[in-house]
Parts: sequence; C-alpha cells; structure tokens
Amino acid sequence: MLISLHIENIAVIKTADIDFTAGFTVLTGETGAGKSIIIDSIALILGAKQSKELIRSGEETAMVSALFGDMNIRALNELSALGLAPDEDGMILLSRTISVSGKSTARMNGRAIPISLLKDVAKHLIAIHGQHDNMTLLDPEKHINYLDSFASLGTLPEEYSECYNRYRELERKIAEMTSNEREKARRLEFLKFQIDEIAAAKLKPGEEEALEKKRAKLQNSENINRLSHQVYASLYQNEKGTSALDRLRRSVKALDTLSAVIPEAGELSKRLEQAGYEIEDIALTAEAFADDSDGDPTAGLDRIESRLDEISKLERKYGDTIPDILAFLEKSKKELESIELSEERLNECVAEKKKLLPVLEKKAAEMTRLRTDAAAGLEERIISELAYLDMKGVTFSVEILPAQGGFTPRGADRVEFLISTNKGEPLKPLAKIASGGELSRIMLAIKSVLAEKDFPDTMIFDEVDTGVSGKTSQKIGIKLRALAMSIPDDRMAQVICITHSAQIAALADNHYLISKKETDGRVRTSVTPLDKDGRVNEISRIMGGINITDRLRETAREMIDEKI
Repeated sequence: MLISLHIENIAVIKTADIDFTAGFTVLTGETGAGKSIIIDSIALILGAKQSKELIRSGEETAMVSALFGDMNIRALNELSALGLAPDEDGMILLSRTISVSGKSTARMNGRAIPISLLKDVAKHLIAIHGQHDNMTLLDPEKHINYLDSFASLGTLPEEYSECYNRYRELERKIAEMTSNEREKARRLEFLKFQIDEIAAAKLKPGEEEALEKKRAKLQNSENINRLSHQVYASLYQNEKGTSALDRLRRSVKALDTLSAVIPEAGELSKRLEQAGYEIEDIALTAEAFADDSDGDPTAGLDRIESRLDEISKLERKYGDTIPDILAFLEKSKKELESIELSEERLNECVAEKKKLLPVLEKKAAEMTRLRTDAAAGLEERIISELAYLDMKGVTFSVEILPAQGGFTPRGADRVEFLISTNKGEPLKPLAKIASGGELSRIMLAIKSVLAEKDFPDTMIFDEVDTGVSGKTSQKIGIKLRALAMSIPDDRMAQVICITHSAQIAALADNHYLISKKETDGRVRTSVTPLDKDGRVNEISRIMGGINITDRLRETAREMIDEKI
C-alpha cells in the first residue's frame, strides 16, 4: 500500500507531501490545478521515461519518493523472486531523481538500482490506469493479455515460451545452414585451395630468418672466402711459415730455453702456449666461414631467392609472418571442418525440431482450451459489470481465432474483444463502436473482473469518468470504492481516483484538493487533505461552478452522508 508520496520541483510543485491510507481516495481540483502532475510524478516511480520539461523552471533537479508498506503476499513473493525484500520495518522506499542534464537515478531503501529494476519493483506495488489504458482496448494485440489475466494458465505460458523460443532458434539455425548452398560450395572449394596451397609450402617457424641469413652469406661469399682464408693464413698456417702461430711457437721454445736461466720465463712460456690454443681456435673458426661447398654459390642463391619469393607470396595472401600464415591455416581447417560437419548438425537440428513440434502443439492447444473455457466466464462477468454501469443490452464477446502464421510468442491464438452496444446490432471490434465514455466503463468493468486475479495494493484511475455523468458517474464511484475492498485476501487496498465528478468524489473515504496559487511571483501547486466541511465546499464547487449556494452545499453534504 502507498503510505506517502513526496514531490520536489516537479512542474509547478515546489514541494508536496501526501499521506495516503487504505480505501477509496479522490483527488479533485480545477482544470490546470496540477492533478496531472501528481500522476506524472507517480509515473516516474513506475520507471516512466523522464523529461526535463517536468523539472520546475529554474531548478537543476527534481525528485519523487514513494513509501510503501503493509504489502500483500503476492507482492512480497514477486519482490523475493527479484532478490529484494522490505526493510526491517516492512517498508519499501522508492525514489527517482531527474536532472536537466538528462541524468536519472533510482533508489530502493537508499540503495541505487537500475531504472529497469525500479520498473520491476514498482509494477507489483502500484498501477496507473488512465486514458492511455483505455486506448489499449482499441488494440486487438493487447486483448490476449486481459483474457490470460482472467484465465488460470498456471505455469503453462512460461513452459510454452521456453519451448517456442527453442523452436524458433532451431528454425533460424536450419534456415542459416540451408541458405545459399551455392555460396557454401564456393566457400568450401576456396578453403580447400587455401589449405592445400599453404600445406604444400611446408613452412617452418624461423625458416624465413634462416634463409635471409644464408642469402646474405652467399651474396658475399667471395669476400667471405678471401677474408676467412686471409685470417687463417695469418694466424695459423701459410707457405712461408710466418703465421702468427708459427712465430708464437718459436717464442714458446725460446722462453722454455730461457727458463733454465731465468725461472720466470717458464711462466711466460705457459701463458704464451695457452694463447696459441686460442689463436688456433680463432683461425679454424674463421676458416669455417668460407663456403666449403663444391657447387657454384649462384645456384644456392637462386634456390634461396626462389624459396623466399614463395614465402613472400604466401605472406601477402595469408599473413605478415610464417606464424601468421600457420595460424590462418589452422583457422581455415576449422572452418572447413565446420562446413563439412554442417550437414550432420543440420540433420540434428531438423530431428530436434521434429521432436519439439508436437510438444509445442500440445502446449499451445492446452492454452487454447483454457482460454476458450475462460472466455465464456469473462464475457458473462463483463456484461454484468457493464449492465451495472448503465450499459444495458450490451453484448460483449471474446473471439479466439487461430493466429496468423501459426505459433506466436503467446501461443497459437489471436484474441479480439467484440461488442454490440445496441440490441440487434452485430458484434464489431471495439475500435469501430465504442465511444470515449464507453471505453472508460469497459476498462473499469475489465479491471473489476480482474481484481480478484491480478490486483496490486494500489490502483490509480485518472479521470475514469470521462464522457459520463449523473447516475452513471455515481455507479462508477461505487464500483471504484468496491474495488478497494475486493482484493483476494480480504485486505483493504487503495483505489486513488482523479476526477471531475461530484458523484464519485462524494463516495470517497479520503479527499484531497489540488489547487494552485501565486506566491512571490511564482505559481505553486499544493495538495490539501479535506475535512467534511472542506469536502462539502469542493463538491459544491464541482456541481455549481462559480455560484455555490446553500442548496448546493446541502446537496453535497447529503451525497457524502449517503455514500454506500
């Protein structure tokens, strides 16, 4: 139940606080006083799209908060399914702040929550029914929602939806796999060509770098051979015996001889001998730099250039490096395998779809049966409610036909409400017959019937009396007041109605006056709870306009005293 509403900087409302109680509550006031602002504020709590036009002129932000308590079991269960719960006092405080920059924040019990979650929470606590809802009656696509709310479908819609979604997914996959077989064949052939081309090259990681080094060596083979031999001859061996190693060996012998006289020379001999081993190793290593192949280096260079050219062509087509090409090869192999296995997967999908179809048909047929069974009861109940609301002689019918295209997300049915407002006239769609006043009463009749099935603790009706007057208005008021007493667990709920009808206002348990006045050069809207005298004056104003007579006041007092 909505306990209180706080509004800041919404349109012409600077601040407003409204305390609510259970039962039937009306909000009245002159046209333009700001009644719609109250609805817009509550709509923000329900997650409605924000508009900076709602923010009071000169302010940067606006805020609405709503406190709920004494919630019914169904609402608590729905919140629990969302992973949420009231605070330790059993309260839920929802708030919404909007700014001129377009930023919007939502909170539950002080904790920031996404707007989507705000919508999910609020819809189980409060519902607004206005002119827009009446217009939904003109859309046959929405009629199935009303019928399903009345019918006892249990978990069947969820079971069907799961089955339907899987069926559609299989259809999508099958269509995808069977579409453009010619293109698939071309792709298959192209992949095989690419794989064969890369595989035939027998690429190895690091091969390109090794070839480039070998190419550089062959390109400089003459100079390498000359210099290598030069180093070898100078250090190790030449025909003249004047190599560094030859001279070193002679020096070693000289030092050995000298060591007989000078012992320190022996140490020098050993060191020099050790150096000779290093020189020998250097000389042999340098000699190895020379090309020892018997063939012409030009032939080897041609082979290398040819191989590098082959690698370069593959790199231009498949990747910048050999590892990239090999990665492309693996990817292509996987795609090829996927295409080659698609036939197998196609057969699996076809088989699953075939197996799923009778299950889907069975669940859809069961929903059709339950809807058909419920339709007669819904027709009877709505006709009865409409008769009470001065629409006697009305024939109301729930038409259930096979849906175009077979299965839909809601089953295999197309539901449309038909009506005949005059005896003897054929049934026709609501959009072709019903007036604004009739639509309001039809919607109220539907809500009254559905109250026992689907009823949040707080329902708000925005000018449900549009297009009606007199006795009919009074009956609408009686029906609204009864709605506050008709929830399933015998708890008193809230019905809040914005009205211009004196008959409806007189039936209220609680009455608030929405008025505006100029203060400090600014127009402000205020919300004032009315006592009995205040109600008498306001109802008199509604009935009499400018000239409020004692007779009008007396009539208003009698209307309040005689409420049912």
